[in-house]
This record gives sequence, C-alpha cells and structure tokens, in this order.
Amino acid sequence: MDKTLIFATTNQGKAREVRAMMPDWEVLTLDDIGFLGEIVEGGSTFEENALIKAETIYGFNEGMPVLADDSGLCIDYLDGKPGVFSSRYLGEDTPYYKKNKHILEMMKDVPEEQRGAHFTCAMVLLAPNGVHKSAIGVLEGRIARRIAGDGGFGYDPIFFVPEAACTTAQMPAYEKNKISHRARALQKLKDILDSDFIEQNL
Repeated sequence: MDKTLIFATTNQGKAREVRAMMPDWEVLTLDDIGFLGEIVEGGSTFEENALIKAETIYGFNEGMPVLADDSGLCIDYLDGKPGVFSSRYLGEDTPYYKKNKHILEMMKDVPEEQRGAHFTCAMVLLAPNGVHKSAIGVLEGRIARRIAGDGGFGYDPIFFVPEAACTTAQMPAYEKNKISHRARALQKLKDILDSDFIEQNL
C-alpha cells in the first residue's frame, strides 16, 4: 500500500509534529499539493471543523487519504475561550506573541487555582472512498504567569504542564510529541492506519 497522505494544513509547526509521529508515511501539506483555496471553518466544534477541512481537500484531491485536525486552547477562566476560534483570536494575522501577551495581561491577577486550561485536538482521517474516522486528544494544564520557551508554536509558551514543570514551548519536541493533544488524537488514528482501514476503503 502506498503510504502517502495529505495533511490538510499550511501550518509548518503542525506538519513537523505529524511527520515526526508518522515516520513510515509521506505526509504532504496543502503547500505540497498546490491548494490555494479557502477553507471556511464554520463548525461549532473542533471535530466539525476538522471534517470540513478533510472534506474540502478530499474534493480537491480525490483518491488520496486525507488527515485533518482542528485544535485550540480552552481556558477555564475565559469560559472555554478562545476554543474553536483559537487561530482567529484577535485576528488571523495577529502574531501569537501578541495573543499570548493579551491573555497573560487579562489573567495577571487570576490566582493559580483558577488558571486551569486544556489543549484539545480533533483529528479526522478520510479514506479514499470518503469514509472517515475521528479521534479527540486532550492535554490538561494551566496558563503560565509569563511567556516561557521558544519551542513549539501558537499558545505553547503560555501553556504550563504541571507534571512536566514547564510550558509546552520549553519541552524538547520528542517529549511534547509523546503527550500533546495532537499526539494523543493522532495515536488513535495511527492505530486505524496501521490496520487495513485504508485498503478496505479505497
């Protein structure tokens, strides 16, 4: 079986993580397949948005498996925000260091016991015949007091994982790829990929 799939993203940080976790697969991004269209993420949940992405790219490049995810930071103190709007929070073109500084400023007086947060990732695998499977991964933590670390991307510099005693931006990539929300969702789908799911749904 040809172990090539399309990962429906232009985010090179996400692509690096998925490629590192799927060394036996050739993972193509939207840049690799020349997709220049727009994907309208109109879903109300991470899973709905992931499926929208997968189906859009499946329509563009029918015949190849498609992997898509939608993920975000959910902060307890902010009633779960930014949530599904994480990438669009304060504007899609706003650099994440500004988003992170804004969140820290809003929460500067919030005590530790109210700083709970979690990363959620919904991931969808769409087989060549259009049948799909989905998985959810969650990483619990809290909002740090300051920006720390230069690894990862997005909200990683302000997401503190108590068990690791550091932010996800301070973790070596191989450590983050063991525990991240994306890793947990992808591992569930890897088990499906390693079965005969694709061959059964060509």
